[in-house]
Amino acid sequence: MFAKKRNVISKVLLGATAISVMATSVMATANEESWPQDTVRIIMHTKAGGSADVFMRTLAESLEPQIGQSIAIINSPGGGGASQMSRVRSAEPDGLTLAVNTLSHFTGMLTNLEGVFAIDDFSWIATAQSDPNLIWTQTDSPIGDLDDLINEAKQRDGKVTVGGFGPQGSTQHIGMSMLENVADVEFEWVPFNATPDIVAAVLGGHIDVGMSNLSGAQAYFDAGRLKGLGVHGEERLESLPDVATFEEQGYEVDSSWVQVRGIFGPAGMPMELQQQIADAFHEAMKTEHYQAYARSAGVTDSWMDPEEFTEFAYRISEIAQEELDK
Repeated sequence: MFAKKRNVISKVLLGATAISVMATSVMATANEESWPQDTVRIIMHTKAGGSADVFMRTLAESLEPQIGQSIAIINSPGGGGASQMSRVRSAEPDGLTLAVNTLSHFTGMLTNLEGVFAIDDFSWIATAQSDPNLIWTQTDSPIGDLDDLINEAKQRDGKVTVGGFGPQGSTQHIGMSMLENVADVEFEWVPFNATPDIVAAVLGGHIDVGMSNLSGAQAYFDAGRLKGLGVHGEERLESLPDVATFEEQGYEVDSSWVQVRGIFGPAGMPMELQQQIADAFHEAMKTEHYQAYARSAGVTDSWMDPEEFTEFAYRISEIAQEELDK
């Protein structure tokens, strides 16, 4: 299925970018009465220190002075996003309770959270990032690239352990499934609630390799404790130029299956309020402080507004369902 839909995520993201960058010209403060002047709570689905958490805390440093309101980042991990999503769904639709989502929210609603949450339970406000996943391991591991990893999996009859965020059906798990399919091997998936936990398990020798976005593990690459095995993306990462992509190493997966981070809230938020919040987040993303982080982390800016993001939510769920049905 993914061979037929190559680059579908990137095409949707890039198409929306062209529209939204032109539209994002009005500062969020232009209509302050729409957004109640109180502390804005942003609920995270991961522990502190994960890639999504680093993203939001960095962006909040630019967003807070821009909107003139305090921002409280609240970590609510558990249940593959269920803890966070429960708090958001039950909140007032006034713009004071927001949350960060990834693609795993959409895949989760098709797997472990099916029947518990649905797309219509929430307002999909804005996208902010697309971010390729990376397979990595400790520096002194004999596994040096994807060929080594595949050979190890064949020799150990599927007993190579891979740690990533979320249960089977999460964004990272689907990415590993793509590699399994093209290489005709199996891995043992080990779910975690945050990238720092994956790093600790790899460095402690409890699992063989990890899969995550770069930002949550970058400090360990910089310290020489981790090495990359392959980038699941269309290009190499600027911060890790020596780590080849899956395709460069001969594994023809859908390189557009990248992590997408956005902002969502409870259902029932007025469209004018959603647009104001989207404009505020996108304006904060233009600051030098945020852009320095984004380029170092290897992420790509994404600018979907509420209408575009809602359409994307339904489209990516259809694509994920097709992959899960394979």
